[in-house]
Amino acid sequence: MKYFAVFLPMKDQEKSSTFRNDHLNFLSDLRNKGTVFMNGKFSDGAGGLVIYTGDSLEEVTKIVKTDPYIIHGARDYEIHEWEMVSNHNF
Repeated sequence: MKYFAVFLPMKDQEKSSTFRNDHLNFLSDLRNKGTVFMNGKFSDGAGGLVIYTGDSLEEVTKIVKTDPYIIHGARDYEIHEWEMVSNHNF
């Protein structure tokens, strides 16, 4: 299993507000399946970050493209494989 950091920069504030609940439900479903490790918004309103788990960049990209924010043009996305270093157990 690998981790992938997905940045979701703001494209359209109005669409982001409209599809927020759909986006959060999407992430909640994936969290329950073990596909989303953690997520949160940036406090300055610039967008958000989701840490996905998956076997490959291609797998995670397919999932990200089904996010309501991406489908409806509320956010853009940028994906990077992430090598987590932590002193804590999550």
